[in-house]
Amino acid sequence: MDENGPLIRNISDTARWVAVYRAQENERPDAVFRDPFARTLAGDRGEQIAKATPSMDKASWSFVARTTAFDRYVAKEIERGVDVVLNLAAGLDTRPYRLAVPPGLKWLEVDLPEILDYKAEILSKETPRCALERVALDLSNHDARRGLFARVGRDARHVLVLCEGLLIYLMRDEVMSLARDLAAQPAFERWAVDVASPGLLTMMNEQMGDLVREAGAPYLFAPAEGPVFFETCGWKPIAVRSLLKTAAKLQRLPFFLRVIAMLPEGNPPGGSRPWSGVCLLERI
Repeated sequence: MDENGPLIRNISDTARWVAVYRAQENERPDAVFRDPFARTLAGDRGEQIAKATPSMDKASWSFVARTTAFDRYVAKEIERGVDVVLNLAAGLDTRPYRLAVPPGLKWLEVDLPEILDYKAEILSKETPRCALERVALDLSNHDARRGLFARVGRDARHVLVLCEGLLIYLMRDEVMSLARDLAAQPAFERWAVDVASPGLLTMMNEQMGDLVREAGAPYLFAPAEGPVFFETCGWKPIAVRSLLKTAAKLQRLPFFLRVIAMLPEGNPPGGSRPWSGVCLLERI
């Protein structure tokens, strides 16, 4: 690592960082999911970031819970008949390689060229379990993303959209714009997202805010109204999995959080209290 450069250089480095925690879970004898590619994808950069931020080890349960929650929503939606999964800001996700998905499923990964090229090189000798297409695209380019959404929508009947670890880096208006662009496609029936509360956003900014701001990717989005925020832009929440309660069921919580996990979360969940969850949204 360049001692004169930032610890996290850009948003792609956060994908390498998070891959470390997936690798740690994969290597447990009682792992709740398997990701045999995570350690290699994290690479030296991911390992160095993790070692330089030891305080995040206490929060590794949240990444395990988030991965598991998204895995379960994907499995459930495939059973329901999804024919296309559209993964926006896919990063170093390996679900097309590690999940038991039908070979006829089409999976699209959308992200910046640098991170997609890196992943393609690392996984060049691996075979995905379904039809995989990678699309290099900057999602902040509204015209380009609308063109992609229109193309996907024309060729599919039942699309599940994934946004894991993306929305927190966007302004509120940008989240609304993205949501409306997705809702404009009738085939885009459901959308899985992770959402943080204002209380958690404050805590994250206190702990890691300087690092991510230096990388040009500050933490921004945490709607005070919780998951119902999406009802204003074409989507309604039909299921919400709290990461704290999911981690408790998976027996991944540190001892000091186990009692807190038994408390009610309120409606909307979180508010001024730290809270995060994965929501399954349905197009209105």
